[in-house]
Amino acid sequence: MKPYSRTETVWQRMNDEERAACHAYGDRYKTFLNVARTERLASREIVRQAQAAGFRPLSECTALHPGDKVYYHHKHKSVILAVIGTDELTTGLKMVGSHIDSPRLDLKANPLDEKEGLVFLRTHYYGGIKKYQWVTMPLALVGVVVTRDGASVDVAIGLDADDPVLYITDILPHLGQTQATKKVGDAITGEMLLPVIGGHADGDTSAKDMILRLLADKYGIEEEDFTSAELEVVPAQDARDVGLDRAFIMGHGHDDRVCSFGNLEAILAATPGRKTQVALFTDKEEIGSYGNTGVNSSYVVDFIMDMLALCGHDDHRALRDTLRHTEILSADVTASLDPTFADVMERNNASLTGYGIALTKYTGSRGKSGSNDANAEFVGKVRKIFNDNNVPWQIGELGKVDQGGGGTIALYLAAWGCEVVDCGVPMLSMHAPLELVEKADAYAAYLAYRAFFESN
Repeated sequence: MKPYSRTETVWQRMNDEERAACHAYGDRYKTFLNVARTERLASREIVRQAQAAGFRPLSECTALHPGDKVYYHHKHKSVILAVIGTDELTTGLKMVGSHIDSPRLDLKANPLDEKEGLVFLRTHYYGGIKKYQWVTMPLALVGVVVTRDGASVDVAIGLDADDPVLYITDILPHLGQTQATKKVGDAITGEMLLPVIGGHADGDTSAKDMILRLLADKYGIEEEDFTSAELEVVPAQDARDVGLDRAFIMGHGHDDRVCSFGNLEAILAATPGRKTQVALFTDKEEIGSYGNTGVNSSYVVDFIMDMLALCGHDDHRALRDTLRHTEILSADVTASLDPTFADVMERNNASLTGYGIALTKYTGSRGKSGSNDANAEFVGKVRKIFNDNNVPWQIGELGKVDQGGGGTIALYLAAWGCEVVDCGVPMLSMHAPLELVEKADAYAAYLAYRAFFESN
């Protein structure tokens, strides 16, 4: 398979065996998406697969040796996996960093509201969304509630086939003349994102009280417990193949679970080598990587310091040397050129759907603001790794110069002194409730991350 082409798709470059492997990978990825609907569920599934592959908690180790597989599960929302190499850690790590949070609707602390016989949930959207896309579709409620006595209760409503779902209403077109005159961004406001959760009153019991009773019966929670809850509203649909040729996958959370799944499969399959391999699955990227589970926190560096200590290094110079020699792929999605909206992209530098993983030297906006802007030497090294291992790749850029832009975790990782470049899956309808990716591009991400892990 030719690694780079702007004239042939990955499908055209694959043989029959590679196409079968790509479709099988897509099936595993759909299963992961259906399980990992929130960052908590994603981290739980990552840890489950890691344990099955022989990884053990770093906290249980008294020393580290080549070939050891360790992990750290941080506050139920972030995970780090590492496979110890034969070289000293101070010679640098091979890290792939992805994030497992996705745009969604979060419940407010006092979410229940009853009006005119309908019971709603009040929400606050998380990450950049187009609010009008979230109305009139089946939604699920997923997350955790910490009760008055401190117990942690998992909640999942709308995921099983027999479950009821939630639903956000929209005005009928017959009465929508005023709405139609508004800008598309103003037609549905944040305070209008009110999922319907009930409407059944019973005698003297209000519809809201009925909902509280049902929640108490099923989960043992009361209204005050919402103040100590993390409940997310996400699409209820399972991931599905799209197209008669099944070339695409539709699902919620491709950004960035498509890269996270490739990251996971890559480190589980990679042959241990000279460099220690590290797979990072972080939280809070969609809101700036803040908080104690975002990569702006100290937990990643703390993990590296703990590994160094277990290898006999317990000083700041060892950490400095490790970070300065570490090489990282910032594994996050990028925009693919959509022919319907081609005017926002510059084709010569845009990612194309079905042409492989995208290597993006810089992101940011307004003159590369908020970008890492990788150096030529490291981009050249990654490019050679991909070419030498027949990884289908392409260049990518997040739209025309003055059109907009965005960022990833790359700049925070680079602040440690590491070499970092963005390298992720091109996708369509980014940040929509249901997004679209090419199976071939998703599979190329796995091939890319594995080749990077195994390189020296």
